[in-house]
Amino acid sequence: MECELAARTREALADPRATHEFITIALTEPDEEAAWAAVVMLRFRGTREVFDAARQLCASACAQERTLGANILGQLGIPTRSFPGPAIAVLRRLLEHETDEEVLDAGCIALGHIHDPAAIPVLVRLKGHPSARVRYAVVFGLCGFSEPLAVKTLIELSADPNANVRDWATFGLGSQIDDDTPAIRAALVARLADVDEVTRGEALVGLARRKDERILEPLIEELARHPQGERWDLVLEAAEEFPDARLLPVLTRLRHAAGTEETLFDEAIQRCSQADRPPNGRPQA
Repeated sequence: MECELAARTREALADPRATHEFITIALTEPDEEAAWAAVVMLRFRGTREVFDAARQLCASACAQERTLGANILGQLGIPTRSFPGPAIAVLRRLLEHETDEEVLDAGCIALGHIHDPAAIPVLVRLKGHPSARVRYAVVFGLCGFSEPLAVKTLIELSADPNANVRDWATFGLGSQIDDDTPAIRAALVARLADVDEVTRGEALVGLARRKDERILEPLIEELARHPQGERWDLVLEAAEEFPDARLLPVLTRLRHAAGTEETLFDEAIQRCSQADRPPNGRPQA
């Protein structure tokens, strides 16, 4: 992978086209794939010239240009970020007074890619935005942070009206950080009865990683729904993370019914077979 990324960087730096030519392509090319390829080339190039051009785009009166500037800055200098501090400063200024939904989305996603705690306050200010697209971008930007403000906001957004926002916020709490607090567990337990299957699966995984016994019955119920599940991998991951002999009957039954797919259950069955007692994971007070 590193060799491939290094080759892409060399390719971008050797390309005879100027920075402004790539920007023109990104702004005017009707083929979305070709337009995005120009953005990727600028990211791999990652020079001061590209940064300055992106900074100017972020200050444009045109929303399309501001969006492009944010898209460039988010992963400028793949795989090693170029000018991350200055890029965060530009993006924070951009988001402070921005009203365009697409620009807000691009800016939050860009901050998420750079992943610096300095971005948390500006992201949190957008947590109540009326657009689910923007709220999802806020969640993306906050995922992976253990700072109290970020965790508190993810807990709030794990109960968002939009399923995609709830899903990613639950994923952020359950799998992207190792923090284990009563508030995090309570937020994950609340999602065990979510109407969205993927959100339930992320909650199961998060609680299984924390060895919380409250997932036992919900996990058995989700296993019994096989093979209708949209994200069956999450249910099996939870079973592997929560090795409990009480899961063996349903796992064994599923394995026998699966035929050629029986290997899907092997790891979970092996771990549960080796568990001679339920895991010590009582809910924290």
